[in-house]
This record gives sequence, C-alpha cells and structure tokens, in this order.
Amino acid sequence: MNFQDRLIIAVDFDGTIVEDAYPKIGKTRIFAFETLKRLQQDGHRLILWTYRNGTKLQEAVDFCKENGIEFYAVNASFPEEKYDYSRSRKIHADLFIDDRNIGGILGWGEIYQMITNEEPNIKQPKRKGGLFGWFK
Repeated sequence: MNFQDRLIIAVDFDGTIVEDAYPKIGKTRIFAFETLKRLQQDGHRLILWTYRNGTKLQEAVDFCKENGIEFYAVNASFPEEKYDYSRSRKIHADLFIDDRNIGGILGWGEIYQMITNEEPNIKQPKRKGGLFGWFK
C-alpha cells in the first residue's frame, strides 16, 4: 500500500463496534476488533466518532484500548483538535462506518473487503436475503 491508499476512517461505537446497549457497553460485534486491527496494520488512521461524551465516552475509549485498538483521534479530525461548541461536530474522514447507514451495518469482513478490495482472513456468517439483512 502506498501513501495515497491510506484512509482516514471514522468509526461509530454503539451498534457498530459493539451491539447497541447505550448507555451500557454492548457485546462486541463479531470480528470488529480483528478488522479494526487489520485496518490499522494496513496503515489506515482510525477515528472513534460517537455520540458518547464525558465518562461514557471514556468508557468506550478504554474498552477499545483493552481490546487492542487505540484511535488516531476521538470525536475530532486530529488528536490536537479542540471541540468548539459553536461549530458543527462534523469531522474530516474519507470513510464513515456507522450502523445508521442506509441498509444498516455490514459484517466486518464485508467492510474490510470493500475498503481493501481483498478477501479478509476471517469467516463471516452469510447475510440472508431481504432489504434489512438478517432474517431467521
């Protein structure tokens, strides 16, 4: 991968890295941390981009760190950025991974494949048909 291929990727926490159980921390979504680690190893910069703030935000940051992920920045475009409450909280990123996308969140293996155009080394459960993905 060359320098131009490196991306800044903003990643949501609740419903994306973990199942949505806000204000608690939900169960880790399958292959989330493995995929995030692989993206970092590939040279991409990851930003934690979440609704959480204060102690709930720190809990999410600590949880990710305990699982091997330290973000380039948290709720900011770069580490030194100070949030100005008079401006929008929108950050600069090349990609946003969020469960609130149209069609919902993909599996982490699919996300990795879309970003890198290569097969992940992890097995994903197959999505069943239908507009919203998972059906029993």
